[in-house]
Amino acid sequence: MFHTIVFLLASLSLRFVDRQRYVLGDNAMHQMAQSHVFLSGIGGLGVEIAKNIILAGIKAVTIQDTVISQTWNLGTAFFIDEEDVANQRNRAKATISRLAELNPYVQVNASTVPLDENTDLTFLQNYQCVVLTETQLSLQKKINAFCRSQDPPIKFISADLYGVFCRVFCDFGDHFEVSDSNGEEPKEIFIHNITQCNPGVVTCMDNRTHGLETGQFVTFREINGMSELNRTARQITGKMFHLYNYLQSGFTGSLFLQYKYKRDPLSQKTQLLDPQCLIVDFSKPEAPLQIHTAMLALDMFQEQHKRLPNIGCLQDADELVKLAFTVNETMKNKGDVNEELIKCLSRTAKGFLTPLAAAFGGITSQEVLKALTGKFSPLQQWLYFDVMEIPKALEDISSDEFQPRGDRYDALRACIGESMCEKLRNLNVFLVGCGAIGCEMLKNFALLGVGSGSDRGLITVTDPDLIEKSNLNRQFLFRPHHIQKSKSCTAASATMLINPHLKIDPHLNKVCPSTENTYSDSFYTSLDVVVTALDNVEARRYVDSRCVSNQCPLLDSGTMGTKGHTEIIVPNLTESYNSHRDPPEEEIPFCTLKSFPALIEHTIQWARDKFESSFSYKPSIYNKFWQSYPSPDNVLQRIQAGESLEGSFQAIKLLIRRPRHWPQCVSVARTKFEKYFHHKAVQLLHSFPLDTTLKDGSLFWQSPKRPPSPITFDINDPFIYTTYPTFFLKSDLLQDLSREAILQILSKVKVPEFTPSEKVSNHLIMMPVAFEKDDDRNGHIDFITAGSNLRANMYNIETADRLKTKRIAGRIIPAIATATAAVSGLVALELIKVAGGHPFEAYRNCFFNLAIPVIVFTEPAEVKKTQVRNEISFTIWDRWTIYGREDFTLLDFIKAVKEMYSIDLTMVVHGVKMLYVPVMPGHTKRLKLTMQKLVKPTSDRKYVDLTVSFAPLSDGDEDLPGPPVRYYFRPENN
Repeated sequence: MFHTIVFLLASLSLRFVDRQRYVLGDNAMHQMAQSHVFLSGIGGLGVEIAKNIILAGIKAVTIQDTVISQTWNLGTAFFIDEEDVANQRNRAKATISRLAELNPYVQVNASTVPLDENTDLTFLQNYQCVVLTETQLSLQKKINAFCRSQDPPIKFISADLYGVFCRVFCDFGDHFEVSDSNGEEPKEIFIHNITQCNPGVVTCMDNRTHGLETGQFVTFREINGMSELNRTARQITGKMFHLYNYLQSGFTGSLFLQYKYKRDPLSQKTQLLDPQCLIVDFSKPEAPLQIHTAMLALDMFQEQHKRLPNIGCLQDADELVKLAFTVNETMKNKGDVNEELIKCLSRTAKGFLTPLAAAFGGITSQEVLKALTGKFSPLQQWLYFDVMEIPKALEDISSDEFQPRGDRYDALRACIGESMCEKLRNLNVFLVGCGAIGCEMLKNFALLGVGSGSDRGLITVTDPDLIEKSNLNRQFLFRPHHIQKSKSCTAASATMLINPHLKIDPHLNKVCPSTENTYSDSFYTSLDVVVTALDNVEARRYVDSRCVSNQCPLLDSGTMGTKGHTEIIVPNLTESYNSHRDPPEEEIPFCTLKSFPALIEHTIQWARDKFESSFSYKPSIYNKFWQSYPSPDNVLQRIQAGESLEGSFQAIKLLIRRPRHWPQCVSVARTKFEKYFHHKAVQLLHSFPLDTTLKDGSLFWQSPKRPPSPITFDINDPFIYTTYPTFFLKSDLLQDLSREAILQILSKVKVPEFTPSEKVSNHLIMMPVAFEKDDDRNGHIDFITAGSNLRANMYNIETADRLKTKRIAGRIIPAIATATAAVSGLVALELIKVAGGHPFEAYRNCFFNLAIPVIVFTEPAEVKKTQVRNEISFTIWDRWTIYGREDFTLLDFIKAVKEMYSIDLTMVVHGVKMLYVPVMPGHTKRLKLTMQKLVKPTSDRKYVDLTVSFAPLSDGDEDLPGPPVRYYFRPENN
């Protein structure tokens, strides 16, 4: 039996497409695949940058390092192991093979040649981008000057991390061209009018502003009456944009798109005294300049002493403060010298906070990709960030708490102290999800030592999915030989290689109501924190509800392309994830899909709907019909007896029309082409001719409403030939027909002529086929791509390639390793605060868009109180508790609440079952029934959670909702 016929011939070539391609695009991917990067310093920050750009798919990277692996590297650089330390391996040589495993298409080279003031820098001409970490400022300035002197300039990036402070600087040379400033879909805006003046002023539909920036460029499309404007670039000069020397009129509405523009960054030498800094936390807008001054003072300290300040050394701290005042005098814009900040930098500078490296490494890596591709807006030009709030909450920093002990945690200990390290090791963490964010999170846990305590501490991780090939470009713990293996088990084993002292319990369960026997209340109450690494809102809301119910902190995060968010939820301090809801996505109106598409998204959705209707919905109706009746003879007898059988019309029509051999398939496909791409258009123009007017006299067909143009079938037309409907969804009867064979079959096809009609016939198929976007062999995306583009051609809409169609039709969330690394690092920073019991003001939520780039840290929303009576209030974290007995009645329950909380209940609900609502008939009689009879608990159930409400404060008001009430069936001592 045929699976079905699709109505478009699509390319049969197979190629691997990953989610990063949806973020960067084919052109940027091609540019990266031709680019060489030089990376100096392969410590904790350098290895993060290397990992991310190798996963991204550049052509080659050279990692340069002269440092020997040491014990403290085990807690900072995740690709260095105990054997490397024991054998005194150079860090570059120790990590090269492990970095190379991340992407077999990237050439990874190692260099142990020193990079210093005497180095001949001409070798850098072989690279398109140079990235420096762990490099003295004087050498940074020299290399930056060399890079700017080249033609074309070599893109330059420097990044440093000292304790709880970090910085990055970018200089991509004069006139750096940005092809796409933000990664969003190009703005397509309908034009209402162009004035007949000099210059001509363009206005948009409904007097809307275009939302573009002065200096950006736009291109015009689909101009009728001024066709010479099509595909030309014009610059934005204000809220409206002007066209010089175009005074013609008589055009119809058109579209314009964003176009590329240029940036002119300054050199590092110039920027040192007058820095342009990105502000990331508006609660302390002065911080970037203060950190800039402090770090320049630290550079001077290193130049003078050839070392960093010693941990807890007050003399070094005082000297650094004096140097900072000296630096501040040289600044063009002098700010306040923050002595507390400088002393914090002094006492932690020898340390290394690995989550900060993960977050900053992700951000810096994205700047590398911008440098290579011109995709997205580069950083202008400094980024500073600190997490001073972590050590600020600690005790005496001059004690032995922060001194090295010769183990893998020395760098971490210098930042947070031994007591905090011990708290991290004793954490009991539940990680939900082990995809891209989950892998990064496990790496951070390993470097922090989470769950490695001798007496306490455990990481429980669960994920029901198996590893797929498309996961490999961002889920860095997985390799090709892991494909089709469990994500959680594989990731657990890989994480143990980073830190063998961890205790990890991998599960294969989905966290949902059906697994509450496994992830019970007692399980949640045993946890110190839950970390989600999920890709859907529904699962987040469920986990959040379980955490709120069991008073457990929750750390949530997510990414979409270059965008990312983190949210921290702390019992009794913050709101929960469910405290806010995003607005629902706007749906495309049915009339737009059916008759009046204006954008490519409309035609893609139309093709997707055709797929669902033809290949899934109608076959399901057909199968349901035959499941209801034993045989065709039985159906015939019942029809002859006058019975009305539901679904019989559709089933009979399908049987009559189904193709039985290959030429009939081609014939059906040819007929469908005529129906969808010719007759539909003729019918619409028959109903609404081009001169149709509305009641106000305006034309019916005016922008954004487009009249269709019937497509005349011509096999000699290249567009039609490459999209003609003769391709099967995966079928044993699929034939590789030549053009001549198709022509021979088509010559015998009788295509029905068009006759005006109010009805549209439907094509039925034989077998349900569920839409599957990730299997390129099944032809589903090919079907939708071709169907969408034929319809777009009919409505004069610019077509979309297969990649864009797959993203829109498959509702694919774009993903990239840089954003994933950044959110995981930010979450791990908040994990440290949770473990330390930090105060509310220390916590930070974050939203970022690395494409722009924008990074915004905010305090979490403080939990709200609901006032019930003068002295009675509650929050989402509160729960009232009532202990009953076997003979406890509903009336006893209501009295117990009254006695304990001085409140009269007006309603009691268990789940969706109303136990007591006085206005409901018969509910008063329930007061004498026992709670066990009303709820009917299982033998192992000790309690139920009930929803209650109270009488309003005044007549006419609605009842007041109360907190959850947990009712125990037995007294407390049982």
